[in-house]
Amino acid sequence: MSPNDEQDPSPQMSVVYCEPCGQSYALQQPATLCCPTCGRSPNSNLATITAIPDTSDDLRASAAQEVDALIGNHLGVYRLETLVGAGAMGRVYLATHRDLQRSCALKILPPRLADSDPNYVTRFLNEGRAAASLVHPNIITVHAIGAEQGFNFLEMEFVAGQTLRDLIEEDGPQTPERATALTARIAEGLAAAHTEGLLHRDLKLDNVGLAKRVLVDPLAPGNREIVGTPPYMAPELFDGAHATASSDVYALGVCYYVLLTGKYPFYHQDVVKLSQLVRENHIPNPRDFCPQLPLEMAECLYQMLSKAPSNRPRDAYAASQHLLAVLGQTEDLGSLLSEAFRGHQGITWSRTGDNYRVELEFSSGRHQTVFVEPSQHAAADRLLTITSICARADAAYYERALRLNSDFQHGALALREIQGQSYFVMLDSYPRSTVDAEEIRRSVLEVAHHADAVELLITDRDVH
Repeated sequence: MSPNDEQDPSPQMSVVYCEPCGQSYALQQPATLCCPTCGRSPNSNLATITAIPDTSDDLRASAAQEVDALIGNHLGVYRLETLVGAGAMGRVYLATHRDLQRSCALKILPPRLADSDPNYVTRFLNEGRAAASLVHPNIITVHAIGAEQGFNFLEMEFVAGQTLRDLIEEDGPQTPERATALTARIAEGLAAAHTEGLLHRDLKLDNVGLAKRVLVDPLAPGNREIVGTPPYMAPELFDGAHATASSDVYALGVCYYVLLTGKYPFYHQDVVKLSQLVRENHIPNPRDFCPQLPLEMAECLYQMLSKAPSNRPRDAYAASQHLLAVLGQTEDLGSLLSEAFRGHQGITWSRTGDNYRVELEFSSGRHQTVFVEPSQHAAADRLLTITSICARADAAYYERALRLNSDFQHGALALREIQGQSYFVMLDSYPRSTVDAEEIRRSVLEVAHHADAVELLITDRDVH
């Protein structure tokens, strides 16, 4: 132990859970420490997990703010730009590699922890080497391990973009297909770790980034004693059992539940009461919050959230296979639109519930809106409809509209009642279960161009 630690023993701490940002961290007494992630002061929104002894180095890593003095300075070949996160293994900074001129994430172990416990350094480095052995498109890559100026560090891939928690906060619950597809991708990354005999221990939506691919942070394992974030913890963990692949699968199930409903299956600010809910209560029916959830997806969710570890998929690989089987060939609509219009200029889209609104700007300066919506039929018979409003239907234009219909290779001109008014609309449809990105791209573009041409011909305006 360093002389400073002997002269200034660390105070008694408690672990608290910050509900607004979903992080657990050490709260020193007196309570002067803000959440290192969101900066909120301890208040009624924070649930105390347990008192811990003052030798708990894992949680001091997240609160070790002395490393922040490096921001704006160089650590070897790295220039530290800003703090981006804190956890049981240390603090994470956005950095720039001087020689390669690329951004990276640098996870740094505070020196006083290294001085006080050499085993902690060994564990830090072993975790880094284990994570570096994982090569998977859905896992953040560890590039290097090193030490500089007394700081042990890990260099990791930096991926800009929102987390899945950000997605839920901004966009709300996802469609069943989208939620299942996202959960399957998380499971695929987690399966790569389980195959290597590695556990995550703190899987949650905050640790999953949504960029061009779903990315799981392999270096966000929970503290061995705390074992995760309360709403994501399996029942057996509250009883002091060791983390297993099965408890990781339970956390995966919680991620799936939140993606579907926007809610935790169980939550209480008092963690003792939360543990009772998790161990004793039935899972709230997800179809109460997501009525369109197919039964087979609900059954998959229930299996992952089973109270008994033996009733869950044995590991993330088994969970991923179940999720993919349930998903079948029905790729979620958001992913299809991303693939269809990747690189297209002047095309944007937004989602409301299950429906998407695509906005197109043509080279002529005119605009057109296209609606991409699944029908309400049973899953086997469901259609994807692609429509665009042309103009109000005037009987004087009916004959001309019929003649135009014969010229369209994709879609058809039809009449539709919208808010009590009759409109000419361009309409196309495909079986939802088999439609692909190219079919969506071609149909949206043709429907939009035809609808705009009809509107121009009939009204000489650009309203829809």
